[in-house]
Amino acid sequence: MSIQERAHASKKASIRLAALDAETKNNALEAIAIKLEARKTEIIAANREDCARVAAESPDTPLLKRLRFEDEKLAEVTEGIRSLMKLPEPVGQTKLATQLDNGLDLYRISCPIGVIGVIFESRPDALVQISSLCLKSGNAVLLKGGSEAANTNRILAQIISEASVDAGLPEGWIQLIETRADVNEMLKLSDDIDLLIPRGSNDFVKYIMDNSSIPVLGHADGVCHIYLHPDADEAKMLPILVDAKTQYVAACNTMETLLVHESVAERLLPKIQAAMEAKNVELVGCDQTRKIISIGEATEKDWRTEYVDYKLSIKVVSSLEDAIEHINTYGSGHTDAILTEDEAVAKTFMTLVDSANVFWNCSTRFSDGFRYGFGAEVGISTSKIHARGPVGLDGLMIYKYKLIGHGQTVGEFASGKLTYKHEALNKNCPL
Repeated sequence: MSIQERAHASKKASIRLAALDAETKNNALEAIAIKLEARKTEIIAANREDCARVAAESPDTPLLKRLRFEDEKLAEVTEGIRSLMKLPEPVGQTKLATQLDNGLDLYRISCPIGVIGVIFESRPDALVQISSLCLKSGNAVLLKGGSEAANTNRILAQIISEASVDAGLPEGWIQLIETRADVNEMLKLSDDIDLLIPRGSNDFVKYIMDNSSIPVLGHADGVCHIYLHPDADEAKMLPILVDAKTQYVAACNTMETLLVHESVAERLLPKIQAAMEAKNVELVGCDQTRKIISIGEATEKDWRTEYVDYKLSIKVVSSLEDAIEHINTYGSGHTDAILTEDEAVAKTFMTLVDSANVFWNCSTRFSDGFRYGFGAEVGISTSKIHARGPVGLDGLMIYKYKLIGHGQTVGEFASGKLTYKHEALNKNCPL
């Protein structure tokens, strides 16, 4: 079946999927979780094949950290599926109700987007998260994962499709795409695909935007920062910094650049160096940093780099404003944090830093749909459209207007026979 035929099948399935009740969708999610657990041995075997192939080609690549999908990852995704089941039904919710006139009621109702094309990196757990979110939100999905995870993605997609269709979902609601040629074809299918979500580098996201007329919700690099203000609490500082850098280095919400105020740099940098090097983190820094601690030199490229590895760049800044300017110049708009005990300083930072997620006195690693309580996420959007930050169920919904009348015509209002009331209604749409 060609990519065009598969996209068209997804479009047809999306109409039926949008009309399914919450119970049917939750039953399908539970069936998926059960089947993933039952076929754990097969999934792990497929993943080990992928990992072995990647390790043979590039043994030191950080890709391996994202690629591995064993017991812990499987437990995480099944937990995510079941937490998603507990969330309120997102489809068919009344978001606005207005009485235009007696017996003429307008409702704004949440509904699925339709067909979503997601192009994601090597993490197989992303496939499960994305597909389960699309199912719960009533969206069909075309998935293109990295070729390095081909075996893992194939078995996961097969399990999800079989379990969900057996539970009552329409055939074809989930489609796995495996070649780069198919991606280029996807970009042309604006009649069947309603939204594209590319997860990758800024250059990759820009390529998708430049080569498709389909709306794009971009998930670009995670060049995340933490800024140490002079009054940062040292007892909080090191645990937060170590967690933000090393808890899972391959994640897009990992700290890649640390900014340190010049008034505390001489006192704090040696402590930071010791803590980071104890975790095998390679440090590079600006000239001022290197006068204080002996580390490698940071280049202009380092300030824009998402390492997804045990490497951290450090820059000494002269002020809060200097830190904000650096972040807004070099950051990717993903997640940035400040460590300070001054609420006014924190407010200034969080207001002026132009990122989807801004934090005060905590690790950047909290920037995650599951941790936010969204169940999971299809990605973290750095775009400035309807969804920003971790994109969970709300980010996969749009709305339609339903107007319920009793024979009214516009002519009656135009002639003055009837007049608009535009009064808020405190009730849900009956249809």
